Amino acid sequence: MLAVSGVNHYYGGSHTLHDVGFEIATGSCTALLGRNGVGKSTLLKCLTGVLPVRSGVVRFDGHEITGLAPHARARLGIAYVPQGREIFPRLTVEENLLTGFATQARGTHAIPDETFEMFPVLKEMRRRRGGDLSGGQQQQLAIARALLTRPKLLILDEPTEGIQPSIIKDIERVIRRLTERRDMAILLVEQYFDFAKALADQFLVMSRGEIVKRGAGSDMDTDEVRRHLAV
Repeated sequence: MLAVSGVNHYYGGSHTLHDVGFEIATGSCTALLGRNGVGKSTLLKCLTGVLPVRSGVVRFDGHEITGLAPHARARLGIAYVPQGREIFPRLTVEENLLTGFATQARGTHAIPDETFEMFPVLKEMRRRRGGDLSGGQQQQLAIARALLTRPKLLILDEPTEGIQPSIIKDIERVIRRLTERRDMAILLVEQYFDFAKALADQFLVMSRGEIVKRGAGSDMDTDEVRRHLAV
């Protein structure tokens, strides 16, 4: 579903991504791990078109998308839940969800029952403003909104950051359910090792803008991987 090869990115004269390459298959969950500041979020922004790449190729669902704008990538089926969630605080929960239909053809759009089945709290609070929700509830709203775009690739940037343990478990359950459906690829950026390990089919470890380690999710539980996450 996603194939990245030889991607380089610069902030001014700073070389932030160094020949990054990897592949993600439909029906899989790939965990991208690494300390703060190693280039994980920069890579995601390059994949979604928010930042340009200096060189390299990004292919999605068999088509090269390296030069496409973010809205064009969203229409093709890439959904991005950024770090910080970025929901609309003055819109209601329901209005936030309805923005997820922006990538689809105009017409009458109804929020499917499955959305509220996966995130029951959103049904209870559908008339509340997004800014009135807790951080964990806003994270669930951001993920639900992304899913309404009907993505082929779902990108999650640190979905557990600042979230209470009970909601982390709810988010883990949703991601596992999505993976089991086998109809989308998931790229999960995380620093919470145990959360990533519970979900990942494969893992990638970044350090200083490079992929320095990769392997099957079942092989993640090693001191070598944890070493790259320790402060």
